[in-house]
Amino acid sequence: MKSAAVVNYAPKKGSVEIREIDVPEIGAEDVLLEVANVGVCGSDLHQWTADHSWPVNYPVVLGHEFGGHIVRTGANVAGWKEGDRVVSETAAIISADNPMTRRGLYNLDPTRKGFGYGVNGAMTKYVRVPSRILHHVPDDLQFEQACLTEPCCVAYNAVVKNASIEPGDRVVVLGPGTIGILCAAMARLCGAQVAVVGLPQDAQRLEIARQYGCDVIIGDATEWARERDGLGCDGVIDAAGASATLKIAIDIVRPAGWISKVGWGPQPLNFNLDPMVQKNVTLQGSFSHNWPIWERVIALLASGQLDVRPIIGGVWPITEWHEAFEKMHHGEVVKAVLKPV
Repeated sequence: MKSAAVVNYAPKKGSVEIREIDVPEIGAEDVLLEVANVGVCGSDLHQWTADHSWPVNYPVVLGHEFGGHIVRTGANVAGWKEGDRVVSETAAIISADNPMTRRGLYNLDPTRKGFGYGVNGAMTKYVRVPSRILHHVPDDLQFEQACLTEPCCVAYNAVVKNASIEPGDRVVVLGPGTIGILCAAMARLCGAQVAVVGLPQDAQRLEIARQYGCDVIIGDATEWARERDGLGCDGVIDAAGASATLKIAIDIVRPAGWISKVGWGPQPLNFNLDPMVQKNVTLQGSFSHNWPIWERVIALLASGQLDVRPIIGGVWPITEWHEAFEKMHHGEVVKAVLKPV
């Protein structure tokens, strides 16, 4: 049996197409998951436009934000059964012996390979998933929302684990993409006053940030950052896909403040970091997520404390992936969701 899949087949711009692929074979520790919904990530777009900065195992099925039902279990799988509603983490391949894995930080294992670039992802009907990275989805949480657990976990790690927010802090988020808006929502849950900053072409996405109780700024955030006492904001979450925004973050953060950088930008910096040193600013990178973060985020989604519905701009069948990609690429929607056919 074959099913339609969105395949990134070469490193050249635009090298993505629908292909018919076989249902994957599973190993003893795996499950076969029937995908209900899969989110389109900025990294999927970057592989489509060929401006990504990570190695890709071509050809590969895109998609790492997904959930669905288990339809088959491997011989050694315990604790899971056919019909279970699940979402999956992204760490498809890790080394059990790596020192980071032994610390529970398998997201930082240098040998880690994820869905959608290292192994086939979920923009298709069936995907092979190691049972170690599955999480239960409550019955009342729809898959259109549950499939976005992964970007919510990225935001949780950047804001809760890798930043230092106290209620009443003033926090600036640079970049109104999916991760930026979810970081802003997380910062609001932590009790911060939040401003999300974008460019004129981001106006539609900034309006979504406003729905999460954030102030929105087009252009220069300096005035907002210094409004309280003239020294700058308490923290900056850099969720933009460009290196240059780090300079903005350093300029607007207060002395002894912090910057959590979650956005990828392969460009050289080409600016002086001395102001960061002089201001005694903490700069923290933030990458991916691990098991306890997923459990916390699923609880937030299931309780309604974190609502991802405002960022979902529509659901498209897999065969209409190109329209969904284009709408995200041009900022018409924050998040597109695909449904296998």
